[in-house]
Amino acid sequence: MKFNGICLITEDVTYLAGFYKEILQAEAVGDEINARILLEGSHIDIFSKLGMENMAPGSTLNAGYGSCTIEIEVDDVDKEFNRLSNANVIFVKLPETYPWGRRSFWFRDPDGNIINFYQNINP
Repeated sequence: MKFNGICLITEDVTYLAGFYKEILQAEAVGDEINARILLEGSHIDIFSKLGMENMAPGSTLNAGYGSCTIEIEVDDVDKEFNRLSNANVIFVKLPETYPWGRRSFWFRDPDGNIINFYQNINP
C-alpha cells in the first residue's frame, strides 16, 4: 500500500488551488470543478462539493471544511516562515523546536485546514 495524496472538498476550487499553488510554489492544473497541486511524489486534489456529488451522490453528506491537518516537510522552517509572513497567511503556531527532533510552524488555508510546515533536525 502506498499513500500518495489527499483530496480537499471546497466551495471555491479556483481560490483554494491558487492558495496552495502560491504557498507550496507548485504547479496547479484543473478548473473550477477540480484541481490538482503537483508535489514531489504526491499531490493535493481539490474538488468542488458539486463535483464530488456528481461523481458519488451523497458522498459529501456531513462533510465539513477546515477539519484536516496537512504536513509538509521543508528544508528550512525559518526560511519558509519568513517567506509566508509576507503572504497574508493566518498563523496558528509560530516556529518551535520539539525534543523529538522536529521544528515546525502551523498556519491555515482559506477553508481553515491547518498546514504544518516541519523540518527534521538533530536534537
